[in-house]
Amino acid sequence: MPLSRHHLWLPALVLACISPLANAGEAELRAELAVMTRQLERLEHQAERGAALATASFASNHSRYHFDFIRLREDVRRIRGGVEDYLTPVRAQPRDPIELHGDYRQDTASKVVP
Repeated sequence: MPLSRHHLWLPALVLACISPLANAGEAELRAELAVMTRQLERLEHQAERGAALATASFASNHSRYHFDFIRLREDVRRIRGGVEDYLTPVRAQPRDPIELHGDYRQDTASKVVP
């Protein structure tokens, strides 16, 4: 039995109604990612301040381990860059195989805090 003209427009009507909902979800995602970018910028500034404080107190602190602020700042910049690349894509993005450092404890015997 052939479909009537009413039934041919039904899928088009459903797609027209769903499309704005999909765009609304994308807009919310972009807004959340923009907030995340600002938070990562603040975290980066906090890490810079923490590194400055750690450097100032390094001589008086005789503990074996110190927080590695350089690695943290590198990872935060990398994450922020990935979010910004998503928000403003230039072209289809290839997968980035470089991993984050992730280990922020620094042994004072092997490395000096900046």
